[in-house]
Amino acid sequence: MQLVVHADQRQFTVRDSGARLDGSGWTALAVESHRIGVEPGGLAIATARSDLVESSVATYPSAPALAADAEHVVEADLPVPSGKIVISGPADYPSQEKFLGVLPGLYRARVSYVPAGPPPTDWNDHEYGEHYRYVVELWPVASESGVEVLRQGAAVWDG
Repeated sequence: MQLVVHADQRQFTVRDSGARLDGSGWTALAVESHRIGVEPGGLAIATARSDLVESSVATYPSAPALAADAEHVVEADLPVPSGKIVISGPADYPSQEKFLGVLPGLYRARVSYVPAGPPPTDWNDHEYGEHYRYVVELWPVASESGVEVLRQGAAVWDG
């Protein structure tokens, strides 16, 4: 699923439809290293711009190969008991949310930050920060794991 998401406040979320994120996942380590805020019901994904950003969300039967061109790659668990994933920006109205149906269960989520050009839609050319495509890859897992950075991007990356 290819998306353009309004990453207001330099973030967007991928969460179970029954969950609401409250920002508690944004610890110092999450901000400085992980680039994702992990909460019991979902993930908040930090973006380099407070703008429209390009993303993709896909499911796989098992862990896919790492994207060779990704500058930063991080994994975390995503429980989806409802079988319905919601992708949205913080300022999105319910009518603007995107949905992906999956089998209910526990998923591993890999978020890859891939350098890209501007999204294929109007965007704020006055906003500073690099353009990335935020690739979210999901696959079912049997047990929980912690957050793991597989490839650490540059310390200064968001404008």
